[in-house]
Amino acid sequence: MKNLKISTRLSGAFALLVLMLVGLAVAAMAQLSAMRAATADISDNWLPSVEVVNSIDAQTSELRLIVLTHIMNTDEAAMAKIDQQLLAGRAKMAQLRKTYEALISSPEEKKLYEEFASNWAKYISVNDTALAHSRKNENDQAKAIVEGESAKLYVTSGEMLDKLVKLNSDGAAEAKKVSESTYATARNTLLIVAALAIALAIAAALWLIRSITAPLSRAVEVADQVAAGDLSAHIEVTSTDETGQLLGALQRMQQSLVRTVSVVRQNSESVASASAEIASGNNDLSARTEQQASALEETAASMEELGSTVRQNADNARTANQLAMSASTVATQGGEVVAEVVETMKGINASSNKIADIISVIDGIAFQTNILALNAAVEAARAGEQGRGFAVVATEVRNLAGRSAEAAKEIKSLIMASVERVEQGTLLVDKAGSTMTEVVTAIRRVTDIMGEISAASSEQSAGVGQVGEAVTQMDQATQQNAALVEEMAAAASSLNSQASELVNAVAVFKLAHDASSSYNAPRPGNTSSFKPVGSSAARPALSKPKATTAKAPAQSKPAASLAAPQAPAPKAAKAGGNDDEWESF
Repeated sequence: MKNLKISTRLSGAFALLVLMLVGLAVAAMAQLSAMRAATADISDNWLPSVEVVNSIDAQTSELRLIVLTHIMNTDEAAMAKIDQQLLAGRAKMAQLRKTYEALISSPEEKKLYEEFASNWAKYISVNDTALAHSRKNENDQAKAIVEGESAKLYVTSGEMLDKLVKLNSDGAAEAKKVSESTYATARNTLLIVAALAIALAIAAALWLIRSITAPLSRAVEVADQVAAGDLSAHIEVTSTDETGQLLGALQRMQQSLVRTVSVVRQNSESVASASAEIASGNNDLSARTEQQASALEETAASMEELGSTVRQNADNARTANQLAMSASTVATQGGEVVAEVVETMKGINASSNKIADIISVIDGIAFQTNILALNAAVEAARAGEQGRGFAVVATEVRNLAGRSAEAAKEIKSLIMASVERVEQGTLLVDKAGSTMTEVVTAIRRVTDIMGEISAASSEQSAGVGQVGEAVTQMDQATQQNAALVEEMAAAASSLNSQASELVNAVAVFKLAHDASSSYNAPRPGNTSSFKPVGSSAARPALSKPKATTAKAPAQSKPAASLAAPQAPAPKAAKAGGNDDEWESF
């Protein structure tokens, strides 16, 4: 049994408990089903039968009362109303009987009900005869029937209904006794099964505790010996369960610790020697890092001056761009004004042409007037003395027509000269408009070029700024590297000291074959005189880097140097390393 897994033991114990619970549940369900059947028989059969029989009894009384009321009345309308009540009552009686017939559960009950049904049919037939006399107002004959044969049948029906009530009441009482007996049996059965389950559970728990705690106690004892540094204890594995596997794991852990402690003792001196060589190499690296930091500072200063010059050029380009845009705006406005002048000159030219046309009309009128004056003079000469006065007037009109024609010719010549000058002016204005359009186009091209120059200057300024920032970041990174190199040197010195402490720490372990008990711990190298090159006091021009991510104390990682204890010790770095060594680092 001790070789069984703990999971198998637990599974078996819990399976046993589950089987007992299942048995308990099955027994409980069987007893509960019996109790439910007895209770259902009472609630679904006996009690409803009693209620329905009582309702039938009450309905018989109501129907008899309706018949007596009908016999006592002589009014046809009242009797018709009572007939309707009688029909409704008999329909209700039929429904109650139908309900009860579905509840009959025994031959005795069925026999009693059939006797009641037969007697009730006779009672209805006799009552129908009495009602027939009542409808004819033969109340005495009807009364005699009701008080005679009908009364006997009514009493017999009531007695039969009482027997049915008693039969169902007795059945309910018997079902109650069966239910109580079933409850007592179920209670006793459940108590016995529960007691048996508890006893088996206690036995299984004791067995599990004893089979698990004993091996675990041995495992705790071995773990305490290992924690105290005693690796010489003998661990015996006597089972293959989980506790046996735990003891086997402790055995393998003990053997692994023995090997590890032996290796650590042998490689601690190598770690101390390697840490001294790392410190020497870090000193050389620190000096070269300072030189690179100084060069980057000078580069950063030069980039700052170049950035200032580029920013000034960008500002000048933006100013020139704004002036070109202003000139373009003014030229555009001048072009619009010239276009308006062109339009105005075209209007003046059109008006002059219209005036010339009007003068031509006036000249024609003067010519026609002169001809009319000549005709008038001819007619006056023909009239002789009588037309002399008319001839004088015609002469004056002719003179006026001649003067008008001369004046019209002068005005026409002036207008034609004016029209020629207006046309010349229009041509000049058109040329001026074309010239202004070309000027506006040229200024716009200049504006676009200046905008491109301004944009290029801005991009150049941004690029120079980015380069400056990159150089500044490189300077900061170099300064941080210098600080990290100093910390690495300090860590190497601390590592040398911790190597000795590590030897002293593993010396507390007691091995089974302590052949290395006389092993001498390596003496730490003389690192007290170590001084990192390039400290912050030696380079005041450098800003102190924020190497927060590399500020972990050297003592927090003593095990890191033991990750590969059998690796060969690194060669010491040459103090006079060249640039190639710096790049390879």
